[in-house]
Amino acid sequence: MTETPIAPQEVPRVIVLVPAYKEVDSLPRVLEALRAQTLPADRVIVTLDPHTDSRRTAELERVARAGGAEVWHSVGNRHKKAGNLNGALSRLLPVVSDQDAILVQDADTFLDPQFIEVTRRKMAQGYGAVGGTFRGRSGGRLCGAFQRNEFARYARDTARKKGKVLCLTGTACLFRAGALKEVLEARRSGLLPPAEGVYDTKALTEDNELTLALKHLHHRIVAPTRATMTTEVMETWPALAKQRLRWKRGALENLIDYGLTRYTTEGWARQLVAFLGASVSTAYLVSVVWFLAVGAGVRIAPFWIAFTAFYAIERAVTVKSRGWRVSIASMLVLPEWFYDLFLQGVHLRALADTALRRDRAW
Repeated sequence: MTETPIAPQEVPRVIVLVPAYKEVDSLPRVLEALRAQTLPADRVIVTLDPHTDSRRTAELERVARAGGAEVWHSVGNRHKKAGNLNGALSRLLPVVSDQDAILVQDADTFLDPQFIEVTRRKMAQGYGAVGGTFRGRSGGRLCGAFQRNEFARYARDTARKKGKVLCLTGTACLFRAGALKEVLEARRSGLLPPAEGVYDTKALTEDNELTLALKHLHHRIVAPTRATMTTEVMETWPALAKQRLRWKRGALENLIDYGLTRYTTEGWARQLVAFLGASVSTAYLVSVVWFLAVGAGVRIAPFWIAFTAFYAIERAVTVKSRGWRVSIASMLVLPEWFYDLFLQGVHLRALADTALRRDRAW
């Protein structure tokens, strides 16, 4: 198959990479959202990993071409998304300008119309990479509803911090090509942890690792409020547990790889806070069960009544962007609290798996 080479140009461009494997249903909407951008991309490249079902790969290629995208095929990739992107970037980076922008987005993420315009404007202000925030799409029943609330709270928190984030989301992020070239060179020289390409294929959370790499090369990153998109939620509790276990263990292992630096201090602090929160919740549950078991009963002190009321109000206020019905439902303390306990349990499992060096899987 003959593919058109990318020739260098003086005017900075936006080139989109969409790694795909089996997203036949969502890819048409992905490409439609890219065509609807207020600042259209100069090129859209869907880079395919061969599926075990060759018909699925052929269908993906047909959908991509019908949506106006170019199609590249990964060769010899054994490392899923990260390996797919490394292969595409190894072809792309040598022939693009340092000022060109490369948008990497998932094949199940739909960008809002202003995403490229907003992120490109931020990049023109000197940022090395610009991410965004995401909303969860429908589905997943109660499990999905909790995730949508969680994403709304994350977006609110990011807006209050004026776009400051610990990790650039892997759902969609715009990178300055020159910054990615620096990452590649720093890996080769030993300035950064070694990897087979821009993305560290050994990491469970390659997007978080790349964020740390960019920070340690002194590139500024940001997630503007108006750089928004929608993405899928995990449909079941086991699927959610698997996803979050990968996220939490991957983030911890990334911190271990980089050690304690000015760029990892906040990450380590959040790990400590998360551990303390999980420990306190565990101790509280154990004490309640113990009191009930020995027949002592549970006396509800005024402090805990006030604390519960504060928690209920906080839960409602932080999801007000989703409407008043969701806010009111969030004031039912027990469902939200049990979701927090679920995430804390996953965090404790991630700590244990890391400490015991259990097999890692994605």
